[in-house]
Amino acid sequence: MTARTRDIEQAAGVLRAGGLVAFPTETVYGLGANAEDSAAVARIFQVKGRPPSHPLIVHIGDAQHLDDWVQDVPATARLLAEHFWPGPLTLVLRRGPRVPLEATGGLETVAVRVPDHPVALALLSAFGGGVTAPSANRFGQVSPTVAPHVRAELGDAVDFVLDGGPCEVGVESTIVDATGEIPSILRPGGVTREDLEAVLGRPLAVHSTSSVRVPGQHPSHYAPRARVVLVEPEKVVAEAEMAQELGHRVGVFLPCSIADTPVKAHAVVALPASMAAYARGLYGFLRELDQQRCDLIVASLPLEEGLGLAIANRLRRAAGPRTTE
Repeated sequence: MTARTRDIEQAAGVLRAGGLVAFPTETVYGLGANAEDSAAVARIFQVKGRPPSHPLIVHIGDAQHLDDWVQDVPATARLLAEHFWPGPLTLVLRRGPRVPLEATGGLETVAVRVPDHPVALALLSAFGGGVTAPSANRFGQVSPTVAPHVRAELGDAVDFVLDGGPCEVGVESTIVDATGEIPSILRPGGVTREDLEAVLGRPLAVHSTSSVRVPGQHPSHYAPRARVVLVEPEKVVAEAEMAQELGHRVGVFLPCSIADTPVKAHAVVALPASMAAYARGLYGFLRELDQQRCDLIVASLPLEEGLGLAIANRLRRAAGPRTTE
């Protein structure tokens, strides 16, 4: 038995005993509990400081298990599962009896996905059930994309941390409301709108708010300690330098189009040209500027196409009002 196999078996045992396991997915690290154990699910909310009305995602090991957890699955949902699972796509469907209301925020819908990470899939196989998991961080703060981020933020509140290395996608899954025949995007993420539309053969609406509550819809989410200010790309340098002159410790997300422009700021992150690389590094960049003790981050939104739509969504939430429920 390899060390990795021992770790996975130990993590599965922790889940069976009602404990919490942080584990890698292709998107971000999740904080997992046995999806059928109401007390374990409730502990996720306690550890994260997450309002109990905010639903969680149930991770399953194979699309063939979908009907074990949901009911009344439309043909469009099966088509999306066939094309994008395993992968960073979450489908919102009617809750089946195995899913406790604690995991759904009291709703009769549940968010379900099959992660595309060998460690996550091995854990799900060893456990033999569904694992309810939001991102493994405090509620509303920056999601973790490496195991040390989990340990630094949650510490001993997590019973076991499975280290699977850096997450490949870096932003959370795309959430699609698939309860009806005409799906819609409730949260942009690792599967692009363009890819979804190509499979479905129709345009998809993107809703910033919805009657169906899903993860990531809080006005302030994915937020670093520093305040995030969003400006037009051509104004990033001027805005940053003005704030620096006013006494702020300014961090700058410098777009690749002006990468050679000198900036008078406390810290500068030169953004990659590739949207995939930007998405993969986004949360790490935000954490880096927090570690540099910046109190203000100046950034611009990327073009809202492909993964740029997900990045823009995260930056808007990061810049949202710092309110609590």
